[in-house]
Amino acid sequence: MKILGIQALRGPNIWSVNRKKLIQMRLDLEELEQSPTNLIDGFGARLQKLLPSMQSHRCSKGAPGGFFERVAEGTWMGHVIEHIALEIQTLAGMETGFGRTRETKTSGTYNVVFSYLEEKAGIYAAEASVKIAQALINNEDYDLEADIQRLRELRQMERLGPSTASIVDEAIARDIPWIRLNKSSLVQLGYGKNQVRFRATMTERTNSIAVDIAGNKDETKRILKDSAIPVAKGITITELSELKEAISHVGFPMVFKPLDGNHGKGASINVQTEEAAKLAFEYAKQYSRKIIVERFITGYDFRILVIDNQMVAAALRVPAHITGNGQATVQELIDKENEDPRRGYGHENVLTEILVDRDTLDLLSKKAYTLDTVVPNGEVVYLKSTANLSTGGTSIDVTDLVHPQNVFMSERIARIIGLDICGIDIMAQNLTQPLTENGGVILEVNAAPGFRMHLAPSEGLPRNVAAPVIEMLYPPGKSFRIPIIAVTGTNGKTTTTRLIAHIVKSNGTRVGYTTSDGIYVQNTLLMKGDTTGPVSTEFILRDPTVEFAVLETARGGILRAGLGFNRCDIGVVTNIQEDHLGISDIHNLSDLARVKGVVIGAVKRDGWAVLNADNKYCVKIAGKADCKVAYFSMDENNPVIVEHCKKGGTAAIYENGYITIKKGDWKIRVDKVTHIPLTFGGSVDFMIQNVLAATLATFLYGYKIEDIRMSLQTFIPSAAQTPGRMNIFKFKEFKILVDFAHNPDGFNGIKDYLKTVEATEHIGVISGTGDRRDEDIKETARIAAQMFDKIIICQEKYLRGRDQQELIDLLLAGIREIKPDMEVIINNNGAEALQFLIATAKSGSYITILSNTIDNAIDKVTEYLDKEFGI
Repeated sequence: MKILGIQALRGPNIWSVNRKKLIQMRLDLEELEQSPTNLIDGFGARLQKLLPSMQSHRCSKGAPGGFFERVAEGTWMGHVIEHIALEIQTLAGMETGFGRTRETKTSGTYNVVFSYLEEKAGIYAAEASVKIAQALINNEDYDLEADIQRLRELRQMERLGPSTASIVDEAIARDIPWIRLNKSSLVQLGYGKNQVRFRATMTERTNSIAVDIAGNKDETKRILKDSAIPVAKGITITELSELKEAISHVGFPMVFKPLDGNHGKGASINVQTEEAAKLAFEYAKQYSRKIIVERFITGYDFRILVIDNQMVAAALRVPAHITGNGQATVQELIDKENEDPRRGYGHENVLTEILVDRDTLDLLSKKAYTLDTVVPNGEVVYLKSTANLSTGGTSIDVTDLVHPQNVFMSERIARIIGLDICGIDIMAQNLTQPLTENGGVILEVNAAPGFRMHLAPSEGLPRNVAAPVIEMLYPPGKSFRIPIIAVTGTNGKTTTTRLIAHIVKSNGTRVGYTTSDGIYVQNTLLMKGDTTGPVSTEFILRDPTVEFAVLETARGGILRAGLGFNRCDIGVVTNIQEDHLGISDIHNLSDLARVKGVVIGAVKRDGWAVLNADNKYCVKIAGKADCKVAYFSMDENNPVIVEHCKKGGTAAIYENGYITIKKGDWKIRVDKVTHIPLTFGGSVDFMIQNVLAATLATFLYGYKIEDIRMSLQTFIPSAAQTPGRMNIFKFKEFKILVDFAHNPDGFNGIKDYLKTVEATEHIGVISGTGDRRDEDIKETARIAAQMFDKIIICQEKYLRGRDQQELIDLLLAGIREIKPDMEVIINNNGAEALQFLIATAKSGSYITILSNTIDNAIDKVTEYLDKEFGI
């Protein structure tokens, strides 16, 4: 077996619109194509022995054990690998369940598709599953546990922390989109201007002064004390020489902790002697220059959580501990405790594994214990100074037991410090009495407090503390999305995208849009290049200035990673024509329509699919749409349009020289095409189609006819507005047209336009693109031969794995089929070819440069034009 490629899909994709996180592995089974599992001696038994938990896989049988039945009956190895990849992720604590394995048009080569939670873990699972399957085939031993541990480590490295994840999960439950902004915990909720950001449990509303105060434990204590809040008696020191004064001021027993520490690091409690105090000071000094020395208060460790000035949860925190049985040693009891299924690696489970560290050994030493000491029956031995869950502590929910006076005090503390999300640490005998009565004190106030103890306490009722965070960030009435119109298709999508963006922009909304030319916000080009994939989409959705997104969405990005958004308001498919066939398992127009249809699958239910009624593949997409459908057509008598409008549907049609909206039997004329510059006086059919699509999309969104009309009249085709799309440069003696038409349908559109152009001769500059089928390259050459009197082949770039001469030969073959004696010049230097064209152009010539054959053709032609007119 051989892995040919692995892709991580991150959005709606060709396999599933709803399951956005999928691994797609292209796998060549090689000789195993002839060996299904029932022909591999002992394979099924070895698989069951290595992965007995796969008994739960139901597969197509629909019952537990169904997958093993399939293996016994005989199934192909790609299917087995899909199930192994899912199972090893599950064993590593990542519950996944969706998978598909499909053979490609190449015999023995399969697409193995399965879901993942963390991308790097998913990719590792793909690679490991192939190795596992090969070992089982070869009857070789395999260290499965090493893979499971590595998957755990990758998950831990990649996953969001429990607090961050809880907020994201709550956002997802409320249909709020989210974007992870870095590799840690910085997250954006919402899109564009309606976004909010948070990191762990610190939000963009969190006051920086409040964080600074909370981070300085001494300052916090002073402010609380001045506000009549009970705090532990203490002092801050920086040098060992100050220790005696601290002992005198505070008195034994004592607590030492670093001023700006967290998670209990560097803390020592119940310090009873001067010698122990020195050791505690040195330990705390490793974490902070300043050390807080406080009176050790007996009682229990509580945490109260306040969000948006409301108490939402309270927990009793218990340090990691063991209980003796009179037989086992300390180490044996720790090992036994870590076998608790609730404990896991890092944050994977409700509780964290207990690790032996200096703090553990110090606490044992105070009892004259070691790890080898046998603990008497019933004795509780604490292993950590603090009750942090990250060090193995446990939590018990006590939210419903908190006295109203303590609730009021906690909410007051959050306001005094100024934190929107506030964790308050309390030492007291209980919270059922006011702290002023039972002698309890406030130990610390924490910015960015952890949520895990409240989300999944080891005892008591779990609290959805993420919900009030979302309600604080998005109170009722606050929007979290921006409108999205996504445009796809074979030809015309860039111009349609630009025209829609122009209409939106002209009506006072700041628009961000992506095209094959670059990423734009309003009138500013922010990034140049082919930006029609999910990365570019995310760029726009991350921008806080964007109020409306118009996204050109190309085939390549959908296949490579899926869509960059999970839902759009309107999806437009301009057409489905022959282009990019023979690439990435897209062999015919039905395959291509399946890819483009992903955009329509992502349209919200009450949104609109805008489809070309003149294209049968677009009409087929409509049949699978789970949203409202509207059509555009160059023919109002198109049967699809007639039937659609008869049912009360909405369409845009070209009739009697007008762009017209048709709703049922009613017609609303938008404008005459001769008034719309983009149509070149109505002479370019494919531009009229682009206008129809853009007009219909913006009308359906809610723009007024008069506003759309004004926008259409002010959208001027030019190198600035529509670079590479029908850009005409008028020299004194001749004209040059630059257009990026690159497939037969695009060439035919130019051919139809040139029929309306009077010229003494038509000269064309063409090239082939290496990743197209031979027949597609030859067909563009045949069309070129029909529209030009002379052709220059400039095969300077776009080889894409092919030999330069091979592409030239294909073009020549196509030309010769139509005009065997046609004059053809070959010049593979773009600058020289353009210089030759301009130097030899006759009066009245019309030169057409297609397929972006000449690098930066627009800029270079503009330079020549400026020189001619002395600019």
